[in-house]
Amino acid sequence: MAVEVDHPRAGRTRVLGIPVKLSTTPGSIRRPAPTLGQHTDEVLSELGYDAVAISDFRARKIV
Repeated sequence: MAVEVDHPRAGRTRVLGIPVKLSTTPGSIRRPAPTLGQHTDEVLSELGYDAVAISDFRARKIV
């Protein structure tokens, strides 16, 4: 049930695996959990914010 993954900050860690085992479409853990803020710029961009607005958020410590 538990699998080991290499996390960029935490090193080798054990995480919960996929609880449901399907024979035709088996699930797998392909990567570790993201680090804090790793996808913030991508998500804000998808929400319509441009690089200037995101930079302003960071300057004001909103994100």
